[in-house]
Amino acid sequence: MRHPLSSIHHRFVPLMFAAAALSLGSTPGFAGSPQVLGWVEEGLIFPEKVAVKFKLDTGALTSSMHAENIELFEKNGDDWVRFTLELQDIDTDEKIEKRLERALVRDIRVRGAGGAEERPVVMMKVCLGNQMYEEQFSLNDRDKMNYPVLIGRRTLEKVGLVDSSKTFTVEPSCTESAQ
Repeated sequence: MRHPLSSIHHRFVPLMFAAAALSLGSTPGFAGSPQVLGWVEEGLIFPEKVAVKFKLDTGALTSSMHAENIELFEKNGDDWVRFTLELQDIDTDEKIEKRLERALVRDIRVRGAGGAEERPVVMMKVCLGNQMYEEQFSLNDRDKMNYPVLIGRRTLEKVGLVDSSKTFTVEPSCTESAQ
């Protein structure tokens, strides 16, 4: 049996997000209302400008990106990661495959239903709305996941609020030079 307040809860959750956005907008230090995004948004991965679905996940601390054939190596005495981005562009339906190299920022230990594993973390540029973000992403084979990019709380605190009742509220509109 449904709880009598459950239907009221579902109607008022979006209002609570709107009220939070308005109250934050009037707080000293904020230059207007923060952006409110849906829990799934279209974003771009740079430098390739591949359009993919981003899941905005308040349950994850670190953002994660799909990568295959991940190799650690040394370059000029520093630790680096070589990996393949293999993604389907949701705008063009084109399959993009690109081998990239990035400096290793750190390793993280991730615990999940399948146990714990170590993942490399690198800096990647992504576009969400009209903002470019250069953020830390753990690399992981996300082939079996619905979303190739997961945006975690460390990035979300710079992006804005997440309204769990909405999806695809903005279109990405960044250029490589937009920083």
